[in-house]
Amino acid sequence: MNDRFSRYPHHSLRKSQGILYGIFCVLLACLFLYALGSFGQDTMQRQQTSLENALQRDIAQCYAVEGIYPPSLAYLKEHYGLTYDTDTFYVDYQPIGSNLYPDVTVLNLKDPEAR
Repeated sequence: MNDRFSRYPHHSLRKSQGILYGIFCVLLACLFLYALGSFGQDTMQRQQTSLENALQRDIAQCYAVEGIYPPSLAYLKEHYGLTYDTDTFYVDYQPIGSNLYPDVTVLNLKDPEAR
């Protein structure tokens, strides 16, 4: 019986190393998925900020060129080339008057906190 243990002295060490390697791989995969999710969230925030800036720029340009604020979101799309992903963002555009800045809200439809 003593001879059996002397033949395989590294067997339990190899098994432990395999388990540690497996745990390391799982932790690495979890870290990668977390980073990927964080990157996607940051990208969505940047897209929303870009859309908000484009809306403000187009509204101001319309007022500067025509002397009135845009009467609708469709007007901005048609005359000033505003485009955005309607599956991702909802733009609530409420004109107040031709000489008052409209009420504009941008909502991210894919953000679970916005629902």
